[in-house]
Amino acid sequence: MTKLEQIRAAESRLLLSTYDRNPILFAGGEGVYLIDESGTKYLDLLSGIGVNALGYGSPVIEAAIAAQSRKLIHVSNLYYHEGQAELALRLTARTGLDRCFFSNTGTEAWEGALKLARAYAGVQRAAGKSIGTKFLALEHSFHGRTFGSMSTTYKAKYREPFGPVVPGVEFVRVNDVADLRAKFSTEVCAILVEAIQGEGGVRPLSREFLAEARRLTSSTGALLVVDEIQAGLGRTGKWCAYQHYGVLPDMTTLAKPLAGGIPLGAVLCTEQVASAIHPGMHGTTFGGGPLACAVAIAVIDYIENAKLLAHVTETGDYFQAQLRSLATRHSAMVDVRGKGLMVAAELNSAELAKRTVAEMLQRHILINCTSDTVLRFLPPFILEKAHVDTAIQALDEIFTAHAAAKTAGDHAHV
Repeated sequence: MTKLEQIRAAESRLLLSTYDRNPILFAGGEGVYLIDESGTKYLDLLSGIGVNALGYGSPVIEAAIAAQSRKLIHVSNLYYHEGQAELALRLTARTGLDRCFFSNTGTEAWEGALKLARAYAGVQRAAGKSIGTKFLALEHSFHGRTFGSMSTTYKAKYREPFGPVVPGVEFVRVNDVADLRAKFSTEVCAILVEAIQGEGGVRPLSREFLAEARRLTSSTGALLVVDEIQAGLGRTGKWCAYQHYGVLPDMTTLAKPLAGGIPLGAVLCTEQVASAIHPGMHGTTFGGGPLACAVAIAVIDYIENAKLLAHVTETGDYFQAQLRSLATRHSAMVDVRGKGLMVAAELNSAELAKRTVAEMLQRHILINCTSDTVLRFLPPFILEKAHVDTAIQALDEIFTAHAAAKTAGDHAHV
């Protein structure tokens, strides 16, 4: 029995059946490549679902971990350490918001944002303002797997097995301004959006829709809350995807690439919203620990000093251009969209999308499929054009073979 077979057998006995894993045992990584137990390299165009922004074996991350681990790994939030204020200073400067709360994960950050939105609405009601507790979320949204996050996530498959979910959530059609206006009222305490939907198929909001969400919330004192867990921290070529729209939210959430693979999330909000929270209302044991903060500081500084935002924009534009060129040669590809290195290619068949992911894996290239028909690419920020060319060639071969097989099948039925 191989080592992989031993691990699979052990997991089948010991773990909850929550993951349908690919039968690969990864043992290391280098740059934009993961390396399996036999030494085979895989071009990683998914980066741990948008986490490993600096790739694998990053000297910057390794040095930050080593230095901080020799000093202090954990101290509870009953006491101070050097990292939180220093990291918060970097994040507030880059997001345009004023205050931070640190969590462990993206879904915890989103839970914190929901709690803060309800708390702020309560403060307003106590001051005599007419504002309710309802959330407006978007169709095709994904905000996480904990109860509040799940309750504001659109797809029924994420919610129905665990019902009843948290009440007070209504879903709005994406980019439908009329629907947004019709469902908004003084009962709403927050509009919840992703500037670019991730799990929903890498679908950007329209400028008109996000501008109207900002206008409506400002008119009543409700909050505009933007989930940047997948799109944020440079993924789209700006620190936050909402910065492409010229809109400043009242609150945002960050996570995935924030600490380069060490779990860390963050809620950022305005000074006004932060006034609704006082000691004891919210907290965390591990969130914002010394190790995670030290690594996050190193990641942010490297992204800035290495001018990776410009690199993400340039490489992402090249990636989309190559995919669009591919789409002119293959009818299987019906749309290309995204921003920076958050890129999607939509296919005309769920079966083909699933098969493409599997065949890319056979070619030692890692991608995934979301929303059934969408190939999603979330590579490390250090991706080069040569890596893009490798992926495009593989996709070209796969679609060419698919078209040939389809033609042969059609002829066989004549």
